[in-house]
Amino acid sequence: MTAVSLSRAGLVGDLALPTPLLGGLSPQQFMRRHWQKKPLLVRGAIPGFQPLLSRAALFALAGQPSVESRLIVHRDAGWQLRHGPFAKGAFPPFKQPRWSLLVQGVDLHVDPVHELMQRFRFVPDARLDDLMISWASDGGGVGPHFDSYDVFLLQASGERLWRIGRQKDLSLEPDVPLKILSHFVPEEEHLLQPGDMLYLPPRWAHDGIAVGGDCMTYSIGFRVPQRASLAGELVQRMADAFEDETLYRDPAQAATPTPAAVPDALHAYAADALQRLLADRRSLACALGEAMTEPKPQVWFDEPTGDWQPGAVALDRRTRMMYDADHVFINGESFRAGGADARLMQRLADQRSLAAGDVLRASEAVRAILQDWYEAGWLRQGA
Repeated sequence: MTAVSLSRAGLVGDLALPTPLLGGLSPQQFMRRHWQKKPLLVRGAIPGFQPLLSRAALFALAGQPSVESRLIVHRDAGWQLRHGPFAKGAFPPFKQPRWSLLVQGVDLHVDPVHELMQRFRFVPDARLDDLMISWASDGGGVGPHFDSYDVFLLQASGERLWRIGRQKDLSLEPDVPLKILSHFVPEEEHLLQPGDMLYLPPRWAHDGIAVGGDCMTYSIGFRVPQRASLAGELVQRMADAFEDETLYRDPAQAATPTPAAVPDALHAYAADALQRLLADRRSLACALGEAMTEPKPQVWFDEPTGDWQPGAVALDRRTRMMYDADHVFINGESFRAGGADARLMQRLADQRSLAAGDVLRASEAVRAILQDWYEAGWLRQGA
């Protein structure tokens, strides 16, 4: 962890203003009325919306080893699932019905898609995950299912019929490579056209079927930390930084007729060690921020093409940057925060860019850090 003189900065923008993206609701109203509570159908969420990349470009992405992709084909005999990368000849004919290509994390690879994701940052970055694009032929889909996370389903091209319901029976079809509900009971149906959007909270069952083919849907998904796995990762990170070389001692240990029994004193020593570890709130804050900004395993950064020159900067689309009251976190690293420069660094995290004048007025310490991040490929020069 590197010590830097920083301090706190707030978000910019009026979250109380209504927006067509949320059907005339403000972000504040949406979060209060719908987030993790009930669905929202928005007609014309983005009027005149056009796909941000062509079908050919999407299929080319699915051929890259660094991109997670899946091919799902529904035949009379059942469902087939294959994982990418895919060669050009791996796909069925476009006119063949009932197949879909799903490409995950497109925002990491295409700037306009990354920019679209920014429109959903009224939800904390710690929760925003990625944007998946699915292309489907006529009748294509992935079957009725439910997700453990919130999702915005934005129609980009063609039409898709969504059937949704509050499913109580979550039993799944046996011997199927997808998690398909056995007894799906839809309560509503909505036909989405380009620019329309449907928000679904976690565990709302849904089934999306392409109508007429050449159907492209953008799914903006959110991260859902699982308590046990998050605890395990945090404890591991904290343990790596835990400096306490106190050795176990048992001068009062008596001779024992049961040598295989774990001593009570060792239980107490272990419990005390964990309590001391978790009592370090600063270490916990660092571990959490580092975990939330850790890039995904398939993400790597490109080396810069020119030398560093102090001026306008923007975070690379793959960079995850967050902060709390005392730290700044970026791509799995943490920096101590406190002092005037934090308003600048935290503005970079919130707005993902800084003007040239802001960088030129920054302290030498912050400019040195920005240079390090530039050379690591975490940010680029220019707004």
